[in-house]
Amino acid sequence: MAVSEPSPPAGLLADGAYESLRPGTALLRLTTTHDREGVFDGAWWPRSRNSGAELPGLISALTERLGPVARVGLDRDSWDELPTRMTVDGRVVHIDSSVVGNDTALVTRGDRDLFPLLVIPPDTPLPAARAAMADAVRTGNLRRAGQILVETGSDRDRPSGPPA
Repeated sequence: MAVSEPSPPAGLLADGAYESLRPGTALLRLTTTHDREGVFDGAWWPRSRNSGAELPGLISALTERLGPVARVGLDRDSWDELPTRMTVDGRVVHIDSSVVGNDTALVTRGDRDLFPLLVIPPDTPLPAARAAMADAVRTGNLRRAGQILVETGSDRDRPSGPPA
């Protein structure tokens, strides 16, 4: 009789999950119960701040898991341009442009089923992005986006430009 690999403890990622994370990844822990635990239902690590290039892949991935996505809310100051709507897989998705915090995406399914996602800045180093994504989807996580990003070294406030 073959022995199967044990399941990871509740709230942790399975072995190998970290290796598969790369820019453009949406890591999701989606729960549709009324007693959700934690702040985030998932995390997204876009490759760039180009919404036209990044949002279709995210919306397609979410639609596979959630069903039709009605809206995505993003911080207007964090993206190169935000359209008011886009068509993805033949469906119109409304894009809400507001000051929601540049480290969060708010995804709406139906009228009011809201799924908050941590948004990892595109230029985040791989180990820091992996840690932030894992923290965001950890069961019972109560930390806000900024705190997760700072604690994992993913925060967008690190110095930019050529090395000294």
